Amino acid sequence: MNDELDFLFAEAEENMGKSIAHLERELLKIRAGKANPQMLDNVKVDYYGVLTKLSQMSNINTPDPRSIIVQPWEKNMLEPIEKAIMAANLGFNPQNDGTLIRINVPPLTEERRKDLVKRVKSEAENTKVGIRNNRREALEAGKKLEKQGAPEDMVKAYEHNIQELTNEYTAKVDKMVEQKETDIMTI
Repeated sequence: MNDELDFLFAEAEENMGKSIAHLERELLKIRAGKANPQMLDNVKVDYYGVLTKLSQMSNINTPDPRSIIVQPWEKNMLEPIEKAIMAANLGFNPQNDGTLIRINVPPLTEERRKDLVKRVKSEAENTKVGIRNNRREALEAGKKLEKQGAPEDMVKAYEHNIQELTNEYTAKVDKMVEQKETDIMTI
């Protein structure tokens, strides 16, 4: 029975880790005033009739904190890329110079910073809900094992460990949000 509880604990820990990894990816997409190639992750371009991620058809670099350079692998894709960036409604004004596209990242206004902080907190809350759902599933699995004959003290220890794990991952989310909020609000 102890092996089954260990397996359930490892599974819960893995799922909570996946929630944290998802939050990290989402936070990278939220602009903190500095240019970042991940800002263009959601841009899809019509590439010969197929919607393709921008990163799969070009090099994306940040030569300095205020600009992004997109260099397509095919020159005839410059205009479709430019249109896709405009259509993505990211607040960017791409400039096509015939060989690459330059994007100047404008500084964030105070209002925009506050909106971004709200978005970060919303993503964090979604992640915490996911972590709590993982906890609930793990506790239900533990109760099921107890009904199948697992010793009550082992199940209680397992439930305590799951709660500690939940607290640990929730604290990680809070720390990540605090760092991102500081990053966004720093001018």
